Amino acid sequence: MKVLLVEDEKKLIGALKYLFEKNNINLDFAEDGEEGLLFAEKDIYDVIILDIMLPKISGLEILKNIRKQKNSTPVLMLTAKDTIEDRVKGLDLGADDYLIKPFAIEELLARVRSLTRRKEKDFIGDMLKYLDVVYDGKNFLLKTNNNTFDLTKKEGELMEMLIKRPGQVFTREQIIDRLWGLETDVSENNIEIYIHHLRKKLKSSRVEIKTVRGIGYSLGEK
Repeated sequence: MKVLLVEDEKKLIGALKYLFEKNNINLDFAEDGEEGLLFAEKDIYDVIILDIMLPKISGLEILKNIRKQKNSTPVLMLTAKDTIEDRVKGLDLGADDYLIKPFAIEELLARVRSLTRRKEKDFIGDMLKYLDVVYDGKNFLLKTNNNTFDLTKKEGELMEMLIKRPGQVFTREQIIDRLWGLETDVSENNIEIYIHHLRKKLKSSRVEIKTVRGIGYSLGEK
């Protein structure tokens, strides 16, 4: 799971970073709204946690912008006790949930998990399904018809990214940011290697990874 936190309270960022890492959740964070919007627009996150009161651009403005861009990533808003209007506005703009400060950090973690479960439309237990392909993310297993393939961690992360949103084109930059992080120097050749391996494993299925020339890749029906 990859989560974006846009929050300007350094103590809260530190506490969440520690808790999320302990629970094997990758956390990127931005300390102002301008940087938060740049991160959110990458569309590589499973959940975005947005504080409403931020320097430069408010959390509500970030939410408004990404929803305009058809980014459907679940968003959890962090709000103060006395801002009922902001909470209502956030929900109207497309927020999926909100939490009032101060809150128990464990509750935030539970809500994030709940949002990721809600996000999956074709979820079978711990598995993701598209047409005749099933991906078991817990065990990094790809199942096509009567075949089962063991995937490496990076192959699995790429397969999960694609199968969660069939038909969506992911740019090479989005894939690199998702699999290796925002500050990596990994080249696009690395992506092509993992795409090649996955294509071989999908050969017997009705599913293929399509190349969108000059942009990136998407998962679709043959």
